[in-house]
Amino acid sequence: MNKVVLIGRLTRDPDLRYPSSNIPVANFTVAVNRNFTNQNGEREADFINVIVWRKQAENVKKYIGKGSLVAIEGRIQTRNYEGADGKRVYVTEVVADNVQFLESRSQSQNRVGSGDAMDNFNPNDIPPEPTEEQPMTTDIEAEDPFANFDSSVEINDDDLPF
Repeated sequence: MNKVVLIGRLTRDPDLRYPSSNIPVANFTVAVNRNFTNQNGEREADFINVIVWRKQAENVKKYIGKGSLVAIEGRIQTRNYEGADGKRVYVTEVVADNVQFLESRSQSQNRVGSGDAMDNFNPNDIPPEPTEEQPMTTDIEAEDPFANFDSSVEINDDDLPF
C-alpha cells in the first residue's frame, strides 16, 4: 500500500503549469515538523515536494500561497531523468489525491501580514503533532460538555433525514 498523509505549511507559492498534454499541474513544497527534537532541543522539519493535477491544481494556485496550512493525502512517487550535465537525477515526491485548506485566506493573511506571505517563514512555527506522552489539549477538553447530562440518548437510523 502506498498512502501518505501530511499536514504542514507551504514554503513557496504553488507553481501552476500546463504541459503539452494541457492538463493543469501544480507543484509546491510543504514543511512538515518532525515529532521529535534534535540534540539541541530544536524541532526540525522535512520539506516535502508535492504535485497535484487537474482542477485541484488550479484551486491550489488560486486559493493558497506561501505559508498556508494544508493537509495532503496522496502517494509517494519516484522518478528519474538525465540532467543537463548528463548525470542521472532522482526525484521523490508526493502526488496529491486530496489537498485540504486548513485555514481561511484571511487567517493566512492576518497571520503573516499584508506583505508577501511568509517572508520570515520558520518551520518551527508549525505546531508539533500530539504524541502519546504529550497529547494535544484544548479548552474544550478542559470542560466536560456532558457533565450535567444524566439521561441516555438513542439514535436510530430511521430518524435521519437522508
